[in-house]
Amino acid sequence: MQEYFEIGQIVNTHGVKGHVKVKPFTDDVTQFETLGKILVVKNKETIEMEIEEVKYHKDMILLKLKGIDDMTEAERYKGCYIKIHRSQARQLEEGHYFIADIIGSDVYTDEGAYLGKVDDIYNTGSNDIYVVKDELGKQILLPGIKDVLLNIDIENQKVTVHLLKGLV
Repeated sequence: MQEYFEIGQIVNTHGVKGHVKVKPFTDDVTQFETLGKILVVKNKETIEMEIEEVKYHKDMILLKLKGIDDMTEAERYKGCYIKIHRSQARQLEEGHYFIADIIGSDVYTDEGAYLGKVDDIYNTGSNDIYVVKDELGKQILLPGIKDVLLNIDIENQKVTVHLLKGLV
């Protein structure tokens, strides 16, 4: 299982006092309020930083990080990714999983046929879409609904699906 999760990316500065604008990669944006510290990946180096303030602006999060006190300093972190340790992540309900734990899992039909590996998962609003890629690079898009996703086994990195008529 993945030890660290990417929860956002610093996409710009905000104002002149050193705030950074973060595009969140998490469903629960309020999680930033409880973190205290985050890891910022800059030039392949991971820097632990303390969060001083969290604000919201449209679909972005504005962070004031300790030690970044002006726009010039904040500009240096543009494009950097923000990570947290798995222990800082919120607890998920039964039957819910972190996307990072599913990516790379082998996908089999309920009849035992190998379809490929989970390459990506994205949300359409109504449900998730699982992108499964085979050895030749061919993609299959599967809706993340209970009629299709029969079992997700995180420990064994295996997803079992039922192919509804017309999916493939």
